[in-house]
Amino acid sequence: MKRQPKGAKERTQTIQVWTYEQARAAVPYISSILRSLREHALEALQSYHRARRIANRPGRPDRSTLIAQQEAEQEARRADDRFRDDLAELQAMDIYTLDPIQGLALVPFVYNDQLAWYIFDLFDVQPLRFWRYQSDPEDTRRPVTAMQRAPYEGTRIV
Repeated sequence: MKRQPKGAKERTQTIQVWTYEQARAAVPYISSILRSLREHALEALQSYHRARRIANRPGRPDRSTLIAQQEAEQEARRADDRFRDDLAELQAMDIYTLDPIQGLALVPFVYNDQLAWYIFDLFDVQPLRFWRYQSDPEDTRRPVTAMQRAPYEGTRIV
């Protein structure tokens, strides 16, 4: 039996679990946040790349080059801030991004008394088509059936 060090407390995290119907009803809202998250991630990447290209130009930079680089870095930071705001909004609902650029997020639910995730795909005509258990490899995709659509009795999982 593994023991906790003296004075250490066991950490638990409680998350809100969703029913399939709740997740389906939230699809427009989740889509909107994921679209914004993706847009801000791409904007930040583009601005960071532009700043790096400017910085890597050969020769000594002149005043306008330094200003352009600084502006690109500021744009990237602003996009990062907006990205973090969107991410916090999703996480407040206990929805987690799997890949913001690909538009993938995980919506928690319980199946067979285990934590499972609906895989929300922004670019799929059926955004909640697949699911996986928490213990499954990240690339696992199981089709959602009537069994995963059935409501779970509890509302939270620890």
